[in-house]
Amino acid sequence: MSEVNSSGAVGETLVSFRGVQKSYDGEALIVKNLNLDIRKGEFLTLLGPSGSGKTTSLMMLAGFETPTAGEIQLAGRSINNVPPHKRDIGMVFQNYALFPHMTVAENLAFPLSVRNLSKTDISERVKRVLNMVQLDSFAKRYPGQLSGGQQQRVALARALVFEPQLVLMDEPLGALDKQLREHMQMEIKHIHQRLGVTVVYVTHDQGEALTMSDRVAVFHQGEIQQIADPRTLYEAPSNTFVANFIGENNRLNGTLLQRDGERCQVQLGRGERVEALAVNVGQPGEPVTLSIRPERVRLNGHSEQCANRFSGRVAEFIYLGDHVRVRLEVCGKTDFFVKQPIAELDQSLAVGDVVPLGWAVEHARALDPVAQAH
Repeated sequence: MSEVNSSGAVGETLVSFRGVQKSYDGEALIVKNLNLDIRKGEFLTLLGPSGSGKTTSLMMLAGFETPTAGEIQLAGRSINNVPPHKRDIGMVFQNYALFPHMTVAENLAFPLSVRNLSKTDISERVKRVLNMVQLDSFAKRYPGQLSGGQQQRVALARALVFEPQLVLMDEPLGALDKQLREHMQMEIKHIHQRLGVTVVYVTHDQGEALTMSDRVAVFHQGEIQQIADPRTLYEAPSNTFVANFIGENNRLNGTLLQRDGERCQVQLGRGERVEALAVNVGQPGEPVTLSIRPERVRLNGHSEQCANRFSGRVAEFIYLGDHVRVRLEVCGKTDFFVKQPIAELDQSLAVGDVVPLGWAVEHARALDPVAQAH
């Protein structure tokens, strides 16, 4: 399974971006200075908001865009001047148009016939991928007779049918409804695990990135902010942008009082003091942002053992089925959230109540101050 990949035991580099830049007007860089190694067999997601450079990076790898500077290597050789159809790369787009005048089987046979495979070989492979995406009985249908999810499956099968070493996917599930999307996320993940093919996946959906990937590269303003496995990204963001972009996050602004190795003391606006992990901080006296995940905050009696203890006024309950988000006013901030599983929620808690709350030192991360509102 993919554990081998993420532990680095496979470790062999398949794709290498070296100092890659991209500008469309000769001035503004959409991709600033990309250095990235993609490991053979891994599922790597490029995640970021619109305009962050993730799709442009994917398009340069596919060959539809040319780097302004730097080099992209595939399996050890430069592909800067190799046309897309000679790169041995499968592609799946959100609206990857299937040929409407061809049946499903003909759509799948197409990439094989342009590679001059024999008829028997072609029909065997088509059969195999149809089976893999569970569309055996749809071989003779036309794309117009398929649902969105089925069309997306055919597009996926077409990208895999010629057994490329690399498959690129750009927001492939963007047009599907939530339930089907979640189902397809698991389908793609399982197909990846079965085939061991290298997948580079682009999305702006953090949940999708966390669910599917071995590693995630978070893009912002043309640069990778952090690249790590999903759990590390969520539990140990290295800067404020990543902390805010991945998952929910409580932000408290303060000033660094002192740093002692891995820990530090931060003073908040009203003079409250917090002990936190010093992750990305400057000198004492300089501003910092504290990041605390809503599910790490303990309420009432559960907060007694916490190093950082405060009180908060309950402002609102937001019911989400399996858990409740409680909005509190804490340390002068009106949108401080605590996430509680239904089973753990104190049923007597009411709006207006003032309750003790706290969090452990290791769950408060002192990060760079937010330069601009993201």
